[in-house]
Amino acid sequence: MTTSEYQVTGMTCGHCELSIREEVGQMAGVQLIEVSAKTGKLVVTSQAGLDDAAVLAAVDDAGYAAVRVP
Repeated sequence: MTTSEYQVTGMTCGHCELSIREEVGQMAGVQLIEVSAKTGKLVVTSQAGLDDAAVLAAVDDAGYAAVRVP
């Protein structure tokens, strides 16, 4: 299992969290998604390493911007 953390901007509510969860959840291999509008964090756990560009694109498709936290 691999866990990646991202800082997301623009989230303000539970609907924002749900939108991101739905987009990222469609990615192959995703096992767990933790997203918090309060902290602006997205944590994705997958079977194998996810392509950061694909995760960032999914967040963008949901209408938000994100960067990978090292």
